[in-house]
Amino acid sequence: METVFHLISQYGLVAVFCLLVLGIVGLPIPDETLLTFSGFLVYKGHFQFLPTLACAYAGSICGITVSYTIGRTGGLFLIHKYGPYVRFTPERLAKVHQWFERMGRWALFFGYFMPGVRHFTAVVAGSSELEPHVFAVFAYSGGFLWVLTFVSLGYFLGDQWSRIDQEIHGILLWLTLAILCAGLVYWWLRRRKSAK
Repeated sequence: METVFHLISQYGLVAVFCLLVLGIVGLPIPDETLLTFSGFLVYKGHFQFLPTLACAYAGSICGITVSYTIGRTGGLFLIHKYGPYVRFTPERLAKVHQWFERMGRWALFFGYFMPGVRHFTAVVAGSSELEPHVFAVFAYSGGFLWVLTFVSLGYFLGDQWSRIDQEIHGILLWLTLAILCAGLVYWWLRRRKSAK
């Protein structure tokens, strides 16, 4: 955490951009804390709001696009090569693609707010061959809302940002677990219904 603060303090918005690219791709970087701290620096007058928002947004969409590209190229290669060994057939890949067409795009949009989820949604979207323009609409608009929320939070909380930041992490974690549990229950009920 201290390293992140030091990099942002030393390299400014370039560090915000680079750290967000790496964080979205999957490196263990506290993305929300980074954004909230950036908003706090806007509050202190070290950064300006619109350039901070632009750099953070650019970093988030670059990171999610890299993840999507990894899924679209490497993910498909691995599925076609090793899928049959783990019973992941072309039919199952088609089902994942259909799910993404119905619901998965919203996972791209809201996945930013779920720790651990945003790192995988783009890879899965790429692997399921979700069309690039559909991916872009949902992932990029979700990214903008996410960046705007946390940068604004840091700005409006001011000196209280670090105390509230920990509470927000707890809320997001519980929310993510609740959504995942609800998703598992929904999947289990549908599976049971189709088995009858």
